[in-house]
Amino acid sequence: MKFRETKFWETVTGSDLTREWKAFEGRAEALPDDYRAAWDQIKVHLLPHGDFSGRNLLPILDSALGLLEETAADGQSVHEVLGDDIPGFCTALVGGEGARTYRDRWREQLNRNVARKLNRLGG
Repeated sequence: MKFRETKFWETVTGSDLTREWKAFEGRAEALPDDYRAAWDQIKVHLLPHGDFSGRNLLPILDSALGLLEETAADGQSVHEVLGDDIPGFCTALVGGEGARTYRDRWREQLNRNVARKLNRLGG
């Protein structure tokens, strides 16, 4: 029972996320400079696609970092791997062109709530 309580508490406090981010950053430190710069850009372009905690992005970030690690070890240039369009690469990772972001979902929910309240007032 203690394990479940600990895991629950880590999830609630986000300490598991902190550990994951530190592990990602530690792995990224071992990359060549151009790969680290690409990693920083990947994070910037993926974060808007995250949920409230960003927990849904962990597997995607792990895979992207793994790709960078493998290709750097193979001696490929970051340009060969990602090309010129890192934002497009990130969009493809999270579900393709036009993938909805948390802002889109939040905006739709807000619009539904406002419409409901206006309906109550008017009818």
